[in-house]
Amino acid sequence: MLDISSLLFDLDGTLMNAKPATLKSFTYALQKLGQIVPSIEDLSWCLGPPLRECFATLLNSMDTTLLEQAVVFYREQYAQLYQLESLVYPGVVEALADLKLRGYPMFVVTTQPRVAAYNILHHFELITYFDGIYGSELDGRRSDKRELIKYTLDQEMLSPDKTMMFGDRKYDIVGAKYNRVHAGGITYGYGSIEELTLAGADHLFPHPYDIVHFLAL
Repeated sequence: MLDISSLLFDLDGTLMNAKPATLKSFTYALQKLGQIVPSIEDLSWCLGPPLRECFATLLNSMDTTLLEQAVVFYREQYAQLYQLESLVYPGVVEALADLKLRGYPMFVVTTQPRVAAYNILHHFELITYFDGIYGSELDGRRSDKRELIKYTLDQEMLSPDKTMMFGDRKYDIVGAKYNRVHAGGITYGYGSIEELTLAGADHLFPHPYDIVHFLAL
């Protein structure tokens, strides 16, 4: 039986399905830069990695000015789309409400900019379930999940062996394992069971409420 006292949650692909808004924002940024735009299917790998890393690959460039302009265009479009084309995964609200009643301190740990994550959580009325929101800085600092999880642990003075991170991509699992945090793979999100397993997920969760059942064991 695990002694888990604190919970960390990824945002996109774990609490929210923002896939349409995310991929359309990549498309918009590439169009604005006059680049050839891959199909939506061919952009799906961009769900999860840090934004600047995605654009470095898509643009085949490490030019800082170009990458920053791409990020500006992306955020410009995403700010308009996320409210209209994103939704909370079924079962998330019920699971969070139950976990809150059970007394778990809960934190969002996302590579989205903190200010954007706060606005999203506020708009979709999830903000009240969380004790803290941790994200990257607008300049790209703390966009690596390993660094961001460490920062969260340090800021909240959480014990790694009593903390569990829930996320849908390998970056969440690798970040958790790097910090000796228990890693929960979310299989209803963007990543595959194979990806999460290969990354070293300790447990897999096909539905949000499975987290409640697991922690109640």
